[in-house]
Amino acid sequence: MFTTEIDKITEPEWSNLLDQFADASLYQTWAYGAVSWGEKQLSHFVLKAGERPVAAAQFRLVRLPLISRGVAYLRWGPVCTPAGGVWDETVFREALRAIVAEYVERRRLLLRIVPRPFAQDPKGVRTLHVLEELGFNNDAEAKPYRTFRVDLSPPLDQLRKRLDQKWRNQLNGAERNGLTVVEGTSDDLFSQFLDLYREMMARKQFETTVDPEEFRRIQDRLAENQKMLILLSLRADRPMTALIGAVTGDRGIYLLGATSDEGMKTKGSYLLQWTFMQRLKERGCRWYDLGGINPETNPGVYHFKQGLGGQDISGLGRFALSADTISSASVRGAEHLRSLVAKVRESVTPKH
Repeated sequence: MFTTEIDKITEPEWSNLLDQFADASLYQTWAYGAVSWGEKQLSHFVLKAGERPVAAAQFRLVRLPLISRGVAYLRWGPVCTPAGGVWDETVFREALRAIVAEYVERRRLLLRIVPRPFAQDPKGVRTLHVLEELGFNNDAEAKPYRTFRVDLSPPLDQLRKRLDQKWRNQLNGAERNGLTVVEGTSDDLFSQFLDLYREMMARKQFETTVDPEEFRRIQDRLAENQKMLILLSLRADRPMTALIGAVTGDRGIYLLGATSDEGMKTKGSYLLQWTFMQRLKERGCRWYDLGGINPETNPGVYHFKQGLGGQDISGLGRFALSADTISSASVRGAEHLRSLVAKVRESVTPKH
């Protein structure tokens, strides 16, 4: 009934294929993989029922020097929920079986998967069941993704009523501040975002692993209908605040935000979040993922995102499977060494 195709698809074909799945994401786009990991590290898997694709997955393959061993990493996959359809446990199981056969058994790689469902969803429970059935182990070293998720199915007036009262008051204030919202996907808008972002980072003086220039390169390569949406709030034609979000499948994801020194007084961030929610509804998205939260290390952002009325939910975590002790031991050894080097560098780096 099922057949597989490995690395037989082109970039435009992959983009068209992702459009057929409700659980597609930015992290499964060819553009994201090529820019973030490098073209040579990508591998593309497609499962078909007859001639119809029913599941797909983009992997990052990292092989260790001198030995033909390494790791195959899958983030938020495999995608297997058809657009307008429902998640099928049988298809998910068959996709995982075929993935294990290719990357674990044939290529002798350590397989690591971060599935897309959330623990609080019914299909999250079924996903865990299938992973355990096939022998995957939960990797306790990887902290599960945690975020607020807003259900966009109610009408806009109900969504607005669900906003926290203080958050809604800030939104009301932003709407009275004479701001104009411009939006699009152009490089010019991205450039204006970067100007605001640099100003914000100079003000806040904190370290981050986020590289907005990398997202700019991803944006340049994405298929037109999969490009990230950029929103700017302007006052007297000067950018005050900015937001960048991904709109893929049935979910929008908040990725990047920036505020100028002057823009902090305009409350424009509230207006852009609300505008982005409206655009997601117009595009038929069911969910708005606010892009991760950590109340301990970043309480300010946590409370801001909490005000949008979403549900505090967590991913299932990361799962691993290997049929080759050399791959497992080599990958973990290399990661341990990398961690030690990072700690040494941190200890000798002057603190400002």
